[in-house]
Amino acid sequence: MQKFDLAVIGSGSGLDVANAAAQHGMKVAVIEKSRMGGTCLNRGCIPSKLLIHSADVAEIIKSAGLFGIKVEKFSIDYASIVKRTTGIVDDDSDGIKNAFAGIDNPRLFEIECRFTGKKTISAGDETISADKILIASGTRPAIPKIMGLDGSGYITSDEALRLQKQPHSLTIIGGGFIAAELAHFFGALGTEINIIERGDFMLKREDEDVSKKFTEVFSRKYGVHLGYSAESVGKKNGMFHVVAKNFAGETLELDSDQLLIATGRTPNSDTLALEKTGVKTDKKGFIVVDDYLETNVKGIFALGDAVGRYQFKHSANMEAQYAFNNITHSRKVPADYAAMPHAIFSSPQVAGAGYTEKELKEKGTPYKKAVYNYMDTAMGQAIEDRDGFVKLLVSNDGKILGCHILGSHASILIHEVLVAMKAGDGTHGSIARTVHIHPALSEVVAEAAYAVE
Repeated sequence: MQKFDLAVIGSGSGLDVANAAAQHGMKVAVIEKSRMGGTCLNRGCIPSKLLIHSADVAEIIKSAGLFGIKVEKFSIDYASIVKRTTGIVDDDSDGIKNAFAGIDNPRLFEIECRFTGKKTISAGDETISADKILIASGTRPAIPKIMGLDGSGYITSDEALRLQKQPHSLTIIGGGFIAAELAHFFGALGTEINIIERGDFMLKREDEDVSKKFTEVFSRKYGVHLGYSAESVGKKNGMFHVVAKNFAGETLELDSDQLLIATGRTPNSDTLALEKTGVKTDKKGFIVVDDYLETNVKGIFALGDAVGRYQFKHSANMEAQYAFNNITHSRKVPADYAAMPHAIFSSPQVAGAGYTEKELKEKGTPYKKAVYNYMDTAMGQAIEDRDGFVKLLVSNDGKILGCHILGSHASILIHEVLVAMKAGDGTHGSIARTVHIHPALSEVVAEAAYAVE
């Protein structure tokens, strides 16, 4: 048995803790069954954004006529797009792995692991024990139970990000952020897209005004079928045949040469034999932790997607800082999730932080709101963004309770509000009083702040 001060399961944000702990003088083990870098680098935000930028460029070219620029024709080199993405991702992942060559601390175990006791882990032929353990085991695509789906050859986001041949037609089951981003990628490059979503709108976790407008915009470009649940999947002559029904019993039948399942993600905790440790999980399998990211078993911590509080890379990176402190110091600090933002890199982009209007109503919290359209600013007119808007939700004493943005560069614009919420006085007045460059697009945020009053 090999003994360590700290064992880290997963090489995503957990790797930050492992490296810092080793520099702090602890003997550290890192266990990773797949490619180094975790979900974000290999199967998530990094490859998806590399691919999506190509889709963004294609959309710009398609809209060039709006700005007096004639483009006779252009073609898509899909294989080149994928090759560029996988090359960048794999080089980065290999670079992380190579950094472990020839060093003893942290020591890398490249194999799947399972707990065999409270603080003992089986990693292949090795048994590891550690005084403290950090579980950063991430998630995987959730697969719904649909008749005929198993064995049909469907893909998830894992395979979609490395798909070698562009589909002529694609059916997507699910209407969340993964569906939105991948529909944009394939659709902007010319794939015919159909989306099956059981709810009334896509992006149902967003503020209602955002989800409604996003669904409206997407419905102009793609086949968006709301209120339908997939009943069965068949395959004939290489084509997928999906049958879905709505609450009224009406049937929808769709044929496509590829099928993407984008119905959320499920934690990998079920692969770790956590019952041997006594570590508790919730009904969905996410590891239960306290404010300090410690489980019910003293000395065992967890972070990131494995915990499921916020399934964002930036959230996991933040949690890693708290986890390192709480693992290495007796004075623990609770994780602060205030103003935790998110963004969806589709077209249109979406970004948000804080409460939605529906949440404030349910809580009975008094609020004021303002909505300001991109097209009511000079730059909004310049870029012809006719759908974009900023929505601010503010308390009676001026505190920003929530901000929700749909439109061009939403993922950038939200940061002005985040700084005000997290590092400033937290009021919309701090934004309104700040001189904004004219005619930069950020004026739309300032105008929304003005409009609250």
